[in-house]
Amino acid sequence: MKRIGLIIGLVVILILAGIFYYRYYFVFGDGTKAGTMNYFVHKGYMFKTYEGRLIQSGIRTPTQGTIQSNEFMFSVTNQHVADQLNKSAGAYLELHYKEYLHTLPWRGVSVFVVDSVMSVHPVTPVQP
Repeated sequence: MKRIGLIIGLVVILILAGIFYYRYYFVFGDGTKAGTMNYFVHKGYMFKTYEGRLIQSGIRTPTQGTIQSNEFMFSVTNQHVADQLNKSAGAYLELHYKEYLHTLPWRGVSVFVVDSVMSVHPVTPVQP
């Protein structure tokens, strides 16, 4: 009887560990976003995390013909990537990110976690 209880307990623990992994560590998707970074900050009460916002170029809507802005909010866990982004404020960036299903306090407030900077291009202001 003890052996059956031990086996059931181990199976339950393995199932719970699998669910936890799937919800918090399974990479749901990854990709690249490009745009101008206008916000990057190191903040938090207990866990200090890096949070940023990338403004992507406008998207033309088929019905209105107007342009709307698209923001990409992300977190950064790697100190080297955070240093690169701190030096690139206002530049046009191409960022590689991983998308998770849920957030963890030490990983940031966004489900999108930037893991590398693919390219940095300085933005030159246009004069009228």
